[in-house]
Amino acid sequence: MSLVAATPESAGLSSERLARIRPAMQAVVDSGKAAGIHTTITRKGKVVHDERVGSLDPATGAPLPADAIYRIYSMTKPIVCVALMTLYEEGRFQLYTPAARFLPALAKMRVLEVAPDGSERLADLARPITFADLLTHTAGFSYSFLDSPACALYLEHAPVIGNSQLTLSELIANACDLPLAYQPGSRWHYSIAIDVAAHLAEIVADRPLRDLLQERIFEPLGMTDTDYGVPVGKRNLVMSMRGVADITTPGTTMTKMFELWQQGVNLPLDVSQTYPVDQPERFMRGGHGLFSTAADYLRFAQMMLNGGELDGTRILGRKTLEVMHTNHVPRALLPYELGGVAAPGYGFGLGERVLEDVGLSNMMGSPGEFGWSGAAKTYYWCDPAEEMVGVFMTQLQSPDEPQMTFRTLAYQAIVD
Repeated sequence: MSLVAATPESAGLSSERLARIRPAMQAVVDSGKAAGIHTTITRKGKVVHDERVGSLDPATGAPLPADAIYRIYSMTKPIVCVALMTLYEEGRFQLYTPAARFLPALAKMRVLEVAPDGSERLADLARPITFADLLTHTAGFSYSFLDSPACALYLEHAPVIGNSQLTLSELIANACDLPLAYQPGSRWHYSIAIDVAAHLAEIVADRPLRDLLQERIFEPLGMTDTDYGVPVGKRNLVMSMRGVADITTPGTTMTKMFELWQQGVNLPLDVSQTYPVDQPERFMRGGHGLFSTAADYLRFAQMMLNGGELDGTRILGRKTLEVMHTNHVPRALLPYELGGVAAPGYGFGLGERVLEDVGLSNMMGSPGEFGWSGAAKTYYWCDPAEEMVGVFMTQLQSPDEPQMTFRTLAYQAIVD
């Protein structure tokens, strides 16, 4: 199914209702929160909305170009998970395979357990970490910006996401020297697990992660502007970052960001050291690190909605996408929480959320909707029931949620 531009009415949407998106997004830009915003929607394989407001940089005021480049942070995760699942389709591993079979250091990890009296001890693994544990964030790893007993150790010994000078293998080696925050399978906890999965993909495929993504996803899908760096001639297209703080700077926590946000802080942010444009051979990550455009990510998302195929090119089989977008997290561990914010109504598949109960979610959508987001408010979703894809691109590190406003305005435009 190829992407073609069409009138909203031809795909069952109202032009009048879609027109509500632009002023809502313009208001975000006018408030100074973000430099610019690019929103796109497809329905039934047709591009029915593609709009831009604002600029790359408020200092210049030049209109936001269609080929603007964004640091997509955790929207890297779904792409990396798809690459790993192409190896799964080749029979290289099973979801229940102990990951230590390919990365022996995982078998030697221990768990930092905290007793009710506050005392700590290191415990042995209750069971091996599996590929499924990593893809579902139930392996026991953590992030330095979250609250867990292991976070202080992450910050002290191995700034997990802020040190862009570490290679992926060096980063994972350091992390494996630290204890897990939880026993595998005992808790959903957002973490560097997809970075570990990315390194496993390198080992299984015997290819650098960047090459693996180029060969298996970017080149086949025509994602020409998605990579771990930006060519010199296109660096003028990278959108400037704004927000309360850089989440990848060691010492920054979500609690601290929320406090700054309540104080009204919103500043230009220099993320060039933690998310460099010029080190694609070194700065390869599974959990963040990719640069992309709205058009490129739309192609990836449409492929996901189509059951693994776009423009005659198949990346994954339909049944693989089905298992990826089925909840894998035990009911006792739901709703999952990210930084203390729960996601009621959602389960979690292999690398991203899966909507199960629309009412509990307090959002418009359909059972089976899936997608993910990034720290700088990049966001995407696929709704198979409505044959809809939405992609939201900006650069804003803040608790503000303009992407959710966009999602609501996209759904309310459906009339047929």
